[in-house]
Amino acid sequence: MTTSTPTAPFADPAPAQRLERVAAALTAHGFTVEILDDAAAARTRVKELIPEGATVFTGASETLRLSGIDEDINGSGRYASVKARSRTMDRATQLTEIWQAIACPDVIVGSVAAVTETGSLVAASASGSQLAGYSGAAGRAIWIVGAQKVVPDLSTALRRIEDHCVPLENERCMKTYGQPSALNRVLILNAEPHPGRGTVLLLREAIGF
Repeated sequence: MTTSTPTAPFADPAPAQRLERVAAALTAHGFTVEILDDAAAARTRVKELIPEGATVFTGASETLRLSGIDEDINGSGRYASVKARSRTMDRATQLTEIWQAIACPDVIVGSVAAVTETGSLVAASASGSQLAGYSGAAGRAIWIVGAQKVVPDLSTALRRIEDHCVPLENERCMKTYGQPSALNRVLILNAEPHPGRGTVLLLREAIGF
């Protein structure tokens, strides 16, 4: 498989002025937004935002893996990790219970493929496991978003997913699982109707896809 070289507009971090514009638009749409310097700051902030003992599901995310947030949640014992619990459950007999736990945790933590300057979050998924929680089933949602994911509008967001994210995720899946990924589901969050439910930690650095 040929490695795709990301185009600069989709890989370079947005400057401060664009980040402020995104933060203002998201805030106007009901999201809580914090602009942080880097992934280390986000890692600290996530620990502050999630109470110990909360039931937490993490969406598949290179941002979470690279930052250490995935391990903090699923490997520390500080939280009731849905992923850790699901690994002990029988998928043949408990699949419905597994999906219910994934969809409705106290907190879901993840990232998105793009965030628009008009104030929308765009997530892409092969399985869709994180999308129910993102869209409203989880009590709270926290998204950690690298500065390179900023795009002007929804049409550019979809192009970023197809031209940039999918090739990189395919490459990762081939190395890890021996098979490509698939762009099966796309979720667009245009607003958060419940104040305080959705928090976006917008980073000044690039991380993830």
